[in-house]
Amino acid sequence: MSIVKLNNNGVKNATSFGSASSGSMTFIKKLTASSSSTLSFVDGSSDVILDNTYKEYLFTFKNIHPSAEANFTFQGNAVGGSGYNETITSTSFDAFNRENGEQQAVNYNGGGDQAQGTSFQILNYDAPIENDNDSCLGGYLHLFNPSSTTFVKHFIARTQHMGISSNALSHDNFCAGYFNTTSAIDEIQFKMSSGNIDAGDICLYGIN
Repeated sequence: MSIVKLNNNGVKNATSFGSASSGSMTFIKKLTASSSSTLSFVDGSSDVILDNTYKEYLFTFKNIHPSAEANFTFQGNAVGGSGYNETITSTSFDAFNRENGEQQAVNYNGGGDQAQGTSFQILNYDAPIENDNDSCLGGYLHLFNPSSTTFVKHFIARTQHMGISSNALSHDNFCAGYFNTTSAIDEIQFKMSSGNIDAGDICLYGIN
């Protein structure tokens, strides 16, 4: 059996890991929620870069905790746009397993899809994130070439959260789609479907 090595070392001695993309990853900005109605990354504001400096951007979600049971969502705004209402076409599904082991499934989530919709895109499956003390969401969102004025803007997200506290489930959520605009997207906003983001961090990285 062959042994996977990184930097000519065994995994336990590896000093760095390459990213899924072909280039390097650069930290840009961290926003920390504190009973926040929204968390917005706006190019040129507060050291945020969301332009043609990078062809790919990565947002990471850490310990996203809602003030009330709700879904975690996002939208974009194009240069010269009127707000966070860009046209989105998307698809999503999830896999789940209950803590008691009595039910497992993989589900297509038609209710979370958009077909030329302008609503905020849900990033978790239709089981909302609980606001129990120990419940939260983690994951990431890739946004590809948002500054292009030729192509639509693709995104891929994966999140994980606990749902339904009375018989808790582990939800592994997948969502992909695109902003159907050839205008550059230079603003991304995150919020809960209702209530506030009580706590948590969202970090932005640029990938060469």
